[in-house]
Amino acid sequence: MTWRKSTYSGGSSTQSDCVEVARISGGVGVRDSKAPGAGHLLLSRRGFADLMARFKQDAAGE
Repeated sequence: MTWRKSTYSGGSSTQSDCVEVARISGGVGVRDSKAPGAGHLLLSRRGFADLMARFKQDAAGE
């Protein structure tokens, strides 16, 4: 499985203060890049899409 960081984190492998996501069978995994060994949350694809939509709303001040 391939974990990806947000482009907002700078995309550098040396920066480790962000959330990482990965496609996992049955959904999307979300983990803390500072503690990858601590496990991850598994969200449905719909749940992940809803979460991202909410983040975008909050960032826009809605």
